[in-house]
Parts: sequence; structure tokens; C-alpha cells
Amino acid sequence: MLRALLILPLLCLPAVGQTLDDRHLPVIPRTKAEVARVAAILAPPTDFTKPETFEAKPAGAATVRARATTDAFSQLSANMPFEHEMDFKLGNALFRKTWVAAPASTLASDGLGPLYNARACQDCHLKDGRGHPPEGPDDGRVSMFLRLSLPGGTDPDGIAEWLATQPVPDYGGQLQDLAAPGHAAEGQMTVSYNDLPVTLGDSTTVTLRAPSYGIADPGYGALSPDLQISPRVAPQMIGLGLLEAIPAADIVALADPDDADGDGISGRAQIVPSVEYGVPMLGRFGFKAGAPTIREQSAGAFSGDMGLSTSLHPDPWGDCPQTTCIGAPHGQEPGIRDGLEVDKASLDLVTFYSRNLGVPERRKVGDPQVLRGKELFHEMNCSGCHSPKHVTNRLDGQPEQSFQLIWPYTDLLLHDMGPGLADDRPEGRATGSEWKTPPLWGIGLTAQVSGHTQFLHDGRARTLLEAILWHGGEAQAARDAAAALPKPDRDALIAFLESL
Repeated sequence: MLRALLILPLLCLPAVGQTLDDRHLPVIPRTKAEVARVAAILAPPTDFTKPETFEAKPAGAATVRARATTDAFSQLSANMPFEHEMDFKLGNALFRKTWVAAPASTLASDGLGPLYNARACQDCHLKDGRGHPPEGPDDGRVSMFLRLSLPGGTDPDGIAEWLATQPVPDYGGQLQDLAAPGHAAEGQMTVSYNDLPVTLGDSTTVTLRAPSYGIADPGYGALSPDLQISPRVAPQMIGLGLLEAIPAADIVALADPDDADGDGISGRAQIVPSVEYGVPMLGRFGFKAGAPTIREQSAGAFSGDMGLSTSLHPDPWGDCPQTTCIGAPHGQEPGIRDGLEVDKASLDLVTFYSRNLGVPERRKVGDPQVLRGKELFHEMNCSGCHSPKHVTNRLDGQPEQSFQLIWPYTDLLLHDMGPGLADDRPEGRATGSEWKTPPLWGIGLTAQVSGHTQFLHDGRARTLLEAILWHGGEAQAARDAAAALPKPDRDALIAFLESL
């Protein structure tokens, strides 16, 4: 590997006093010719009568064939070398693995909990797709949970504009509604909805559902009136490695925190402390970009969602601050699995699997209605946040992600989405109304893969149109323009999104 010999590209952000780099990647710096080539290919389209070159391949050479089955999101990168395929398959097996509480006779699978939200990664990311809110009091909540915090705490060194929060005493950082034998769950998430009718420009009425969240049967004492709650559904898993490979400099170059261009959009970079590298890094993953790398996101899920220890989070009780959890049996044993519940090899394999889930090819990319929808998408400046295309870093030893033209439709920046979508819970530099722009690739296959069409961070939107109508803040102008469209254009916009 050339990692030790490569010059890491540095990016200084004078406005916030940060220096970011791509130290998590084995980067081969671009030549001047490549820089010019990338700038040309990323130029916005001007001709909407035909698809752009390579537009049908949203993940570049890693794009997989579109399948008409629930396995559409579960394919390996199309350009994966044969010698890497076994790692992908082993990672898939670990992603599906069902963990059990300690002590157990299955030493390779024990250590779950004591409190947890799921017993397997696949329980939340079913078929590697997105989760959903419960449909009623008896429906499972395994693919959705509540993040918890209280105001206060300390700021990490080296990160300006940090909005400090702290874990909730006796509850930690997320509500865990399942427990190992002998332990009580922390409580149960409740959700109810109020109808919110919206009249469009052509007098069509759309009914949005406005959610309210609560915690029933708290198991470890009264909850503070200052409790901050943020609902989160499990996101889809495709294309994560390609998002991780976009140069930090390219992402930050899209930021406009003071809205210098006057378009009403002022994206900001999320910056978070890296557990693995010990320095501030660009946040990329999670609804508020709270994790800098796939490996850190995976380790955080092992700890918070399943109570499993890794080298990045070695406490075997996970996100469970109660003394009963700390003293409970766990799955760490000397000489087994690196003395952890998830050893380094297993974390590496799950990370590799998560990095290499392929993005399906576009459908109907040249359809006139889809092309009209694409034109509207750009005219209304939806592309101001959902940046259509990027070129990934050239990487040594990662051919699947190396120097690919990709079309994820995200800038990976934080944007204020207004009071309607606000959770009023800060995370890092993200305010209670800011969210990372989610990628749109694969969104048209949600019903096929996940069996539902429920969108946004908490699944409140039951259609793509509802999701658009919830946009506010920096997206208010685009939302209002979409609401004012005549039905043929509105249908074209939705057809374009469904083609992604």
C-alpha cells in the first residue's frame, strides 16, 4: 500500500478554523490534467432533451444491474475484483448474524446488550434498505429508534461552533427498547400523527402527517423536562463507499455558510471528532453527518444498537450507563475475538461489506417525462442541495471506489430545513433544524426493496410528494415552486425522482 508515501490533501476552513483531510483513504493525488477534467465533467447540464453521458451509471463502474426483486440493494460493486468477493460475502454473513446475550454456549456470537435495539444489523437495514416507523402500537420498532440527549457537556478540542449536548443519566444517548434476560428495557417509543392538509397550486389537497414522539414506561427513572429527542429510521446502505471517497475538499467547496451567492442556500460542513484518528474530520454519515467514516459508523452501531464492543468502543455494555449493565455478564474473554465482542477482523469485514453495496443503474433515463422532471429539478434549484454528481478520489487498493463519476444527488452538507422538520436536538455543529442532504440514488426502488414508501429521517412522508412538501428553511423556495407546478410537471418531477 502507498498510504504512508502519499501526501494527504489538506483543506483549511478559515471561517471555522478547521483543517480537514482524507486520512481515512489511500489517496493518490490528482494531476492538474485530472483536476481540469473533473471540473469539466461536473459542470451543470444545459441540454435536457437527452441524458448526460454516463448518467445511467450512478455509481460509475461500480453500478450494478437493476433487479426487479427485493435484493436490488444487496449486490456487490460491479467492478469488484474476484479476490475481494469473499470478503464481501463474509461481511454479509456478519451483517446478517444474530447475536445472543452472554453467557452462551455460542462463544462466537455472545455479548448482545444488556440493552439493545436489534440483534443483527440486517434487522434494521432489512434487505439493505431503509427502515420505517411503526404502523401501530403492536408493530415492531426495530428499524427505528430515538436519539436522546440533554443540553450541556463539553466541546471537543479543535472544533469551532460545536453545540454541546450530553448523554442522559441512566439512559445514555439513545432509547433502547429491548433487554437481555434479567434487565429492564429503557422504555418504548410512542408516535402519533396529526393531519396537516396542504393545498397545491392547482387546488389539489395533500394531507401530510405531523408526528409527535414520546417515551412510554421509562424503566430507569423520570425523564428530564429538558430531554432532547430525535427519531431516526435506518437509512438505505447502497453506495456508502463512494460517498466516503468523495474528496473532503470537493464537499467543503460546495459550502456557502453566509449565502454569498444569494440563492437562499447556505450549506455548512459537519465536523466531528474521529474516534479512530483522534482529530476532527468531515462528517459524512448519519442524518446529521455525525460519523466521518463507514468504519466509525459501523462501530457506533455495534455499540449503540446492539451493545457490542469493538476496538473503537471497547465497553461491553454499550450505550447503557446503569450499574446493572456495567456489572452484567458480557462476551469479552481473553484470547477470544481480540478480547472484544466484535474483533478487528469482523469489524473490517462489516465495513468492507457496507462500503461495497452496489447502486442499481438508472431506469427510464431517456424517457421524455423523466427528462422534463430533471429540467424542473434544476430550474427549481433542488440541485442546490442535492448536488447531482461528484468524482471520487483516485485510491490505491480500492478499485471499487477509485476515480468514479457518481450521481448520488447530495452535497453531504448540513442545511436548515425549517421548523417543520426540526427535531430541536443539536448534534455536533448541526442545529436542531439542520440535516445533512440525503443521497437520492435508489430512492425510486424503495417500495420494491423495503415494501413501503416512507421517507425523511423519521418516515413521516408516505410519498415523494409529501417529502417535498415537508421541505422548509433553505429549501422553502424549491418546495413552494414544486407545490405551484401544474399536475403534468409535478408528475414529471416525481417520475424523475423515481428513476433515480
